[in-house]
Amino acid sequence: MNAALPILEAERPVLLANQVEKTYPNGTQALQRLKLEIGRGEFVSLLGPSGCGKSTLLKMFAGLEQPSAGHLRWWGKGAINQAAQDQRLAMVFQEATLMPWAKVADNVRLPLDLAKVAKAESALRVQAALELVGLGKFGGVYPRELSGGMQMRASIARALATEPNLLLMDEPFGALDEFTRNRLDSDLRQLWAARDLTVVFVTHSIYEAVFLSSRVVVMGARPGRVIADVAIDGPAERDEAFRTSAGFIQQCARLSALLAEANGEGGH
Repeated sequence: MNAALPILEAERPVLLANQVEKTYPNGTQALQRLKLEIGRGEFVSLLGPSGCGKSTLLKMFAGLEQPSAGHLRWWGKGAINQAAQDQRLAMVFQEATLMPWAKVADNVRLPLDLAKVAKAESALRVQAALELVGLGKFGGVYPRELSGGMQMRASIARALATEPNLLLMDEPFGALDEFTRNRLDSDLRQLWAARDLTVVFVTHSIYEAVFLSSRVVVMGARPGRVIADVAIDGPAERDEAFRTSAGFIQQCARLSALLAEANGEGGH
């Protein structure tokens, strides 16, 4: 019998959750036997009712929470710190969490300072990250001088400065007005394509999930589990015309029905 061929690194899932469960000390079960694979270059949104464990799962992928049962894999490895040097993840939280006493460039440089990156290199990476998010001229201002949307751009720039290829985002645009949110969604979609990123994005918005994603994973009410994994059909370059297209509306309606089911309002 021939030995099994080794799996090429590019073919391994970037993220794998296998029968993952999470029960907190107070007895609350956040996740139950959850299975999920995310491949390189995918943009996957986690969609579901409040309390279904979306953020808990994202924190596990970031290494900030540990499962009570099951196992996680990063690029086929059993721990984040076992990943290769060119396999890096970064996380963007719901709030921009910028240091108010530090200028924008200093906020963006923080993870590089913690990693002891040389000043000359970090300066180049910070400016490049600010340019990517449209803040190239704002490195010398303080966060209070920025709008909410610009503060979130600075938070994304801070993540990009580490040059990740896996970006975890926990409902980063949820507190913004619809116009700003749509603009940032468009910019993020372009950034994902340009940087060959793998993105896992938590949202409560069906419209945002359909606009951004290559796949939408619908999670059921607590205890969280995957009830549907939906491939999104849309053009590579998505614009306002896509938001009003029949295909967009139909896919939103399908996800709305699945969410109703997740909340126990749909099927029987």
